[in-house]
Amino acid sequence: MSAKLFSPWTVKQVTLKNRIVMSPMCMYSSPNQDGKIGDWHRIHYASRAVGGVGLIIVEATAVVPKGRISYKDLGIWSDEHIAGLKEITDLVHQNGAKIGIQLAHAGRKAVLDETIVAPSAIPFPDMKMPKAADADDIRRIVEGFREGARRAKEAGFDVIEIHGAHGYLIHEFLSPVSNGRDDQYGGDADGRYRLLSEVIDAVQTVWDGPLFVRVSANEYTPEGNSLDQYVDYARRMKEQGVNLIDCSSGGLVPASIDVFPGYQVNLADQIRAQAGIATGAVGLINSPAQAEEVVGNGRADLVFLGRELLRNPYWPYEAAKELRTTLERPVQYQRA
Repeated sequence: MSAKLFSPWTVKQVTLKNRIVMSPMCMYSSPNQDGKIGDWHRIHYASRAVGGVGLIIVEATAVVPKGRISYKDLGIWSDEHIAGLKEITDLVHQNGAKIGIQLAHAGRKAVLDETIVAPSAIPFPDMKMPKAADADDIRRIVEGFREGARRAKEAGFDVIEIHGAHGYLIHEFLSPVSNGRDDQYGGDADGRYRLLSEVIDAVQTVWDGPLFVRVSANEYTPEGNSLDQYVDYARRMKEQGVNLIDCSSGGLVPASIDVFPGYQVNLADQIRAQAGIATGAVGLINSPAQAEEVVGNGRADLVFLGRELLRNPYWPYEAAKELRTTLERPVQYQRA
């Protein structure tokens, strides 16, 4: 029998050839600091498609210029970004993989000269003081995500992931640690969820493909959201039509934690079981046997690999060999 890791997975008419996902990872490599791709991105993403990955998710891509983490981030705030991004989607498709993009806004963690925005004027420790977002800021942010989704569709992406994790803007709104508002965007879980809810609705006005959301389901502070709260958020997202929760952790506050192989898998397992929604597991999933255990035992539907695919773009072929599964290789490589 073939390993479960190499079984197909279908969501909204998009079929991934296997359960291996390249996790979005910032490259900080836009060569002219204008959000456009460079040769690095062409090679970086296409090589993982050649390497047998089922779904490749492009790094956090800013929906507005002031939403970048750094000036070297990729952007999708202008129609001028579409052509370059389409080069990447075409290269990935030509080499047998599906491709997604993570739409993002850095919030209070933006390292920029301009004024930065957050739910409240509460800085990330030792970083710049943000401005509390007003109604116009929020309107522009939601519109930025909508327009980013439109451009992603025009560029040929198969999947969109909304970045709601790692202490960036949407995560900042979701958490009582960083959201001290007393208006409709704060005060309680309903208010703190409102921005993400509006972003999901806005994206879906222009996007009918698979929609993922990445969350930090453990905030590593007693003042933060519990896993139970993220199960509640996941149920809300499911009702809105989100197809998968990408379950990460941390990033909201500085934290020193013990990490070990699969240290976040339980988050994906619990959200999948309790919210009844597909999940992706991420975080030090390094070995083929470990990845197979996660999907084979139904703890998550997909495994997201980050640093392991930086170390080895051809990891899927090694995994197939270890799991005694035959994996089709590019014809150019079959002699090997």
